[in-house]
Parts: sequence; structure tokens; C-alpha cells
Amino acid sequence: MSTAKQSNENAAPTQAPTPIPVPAAIAVAAARKFVTLTLETPIQRGEQTITSIQLMKPRTGDLRGLSLGEVSMMKTDAVAELLLRITVPSLLKHEVAEMDVADLINCAVEITGFFASKADMASPTA
Repeated sequence: MSTAKQSNENAAPTQAPTPIPVPAAIAVAAARKFVTLTLETPIQRGEQTITSIQLMKPRTGDLRGLSLGEVSMMKTDAVAELLLRITVPSLLKHEVAEMDVADLINCAVEITGFFASKADMASPTA
């Protein structure tokens, strides 16, 4: 028995996957539904003052490790953890911990609004 080596000379060269260009990645993030909130108390980050934030509609991956019930009930720890994942600009843990309570409540209300279905949003309220 002879062993023959197969040559790949005629085979098409394999290429590494092409990374998504940064502008395309930004466009994907921009395609998410979001709301903009003006903060009651601006957040100071070095020389920058953050006066408003955008909350992106959470996706399943954003909710990993969190209880949907706790987020829906606006439990502080769950909302604070989720804010780290869905804010633009991305808020830091200490910034969320120092956030004005009124701003945290406004964020929590907007987050729970993302969980309403289209049918819920279309139905008349009493």
C-alpha cells in the first residue's frame, strides 16, 4: 500500500473571516431601539459632564444573569446592573451607584416599558 499525499495547490486558498468594520458595528448598535433621558443630576466624568443618556432596548444577552422579575419590579441591583450594559455613553459601576434616585427611577420606568409587546402598546388604557 502506498500512501499518496494530496496536494492543495489547486484548492482555493482559505481566508480568515473578515472582521466587521467598526462603522458597520456602530450601525448595528444604532439600529437598536432606544430612548434618550435627560438626567436630573448630570454625571461628572473627569472633564466631561454627562447630561443625558440613551437606554438601548435590552436584548437577551444583556439580561443574562439577571432575573426578569427583579428587573420588571425595578429592583435597584437588577436595574443598576442592566444600566451598565445598555447605556450610551456606557456608564461605569461607580457612576450608576452615585446616580440620583430620580434618574434611577426614570431609567427603571423606561426599561420596563421596553418589555411591553406591540399589542400592549396598541391597546387603550383605562
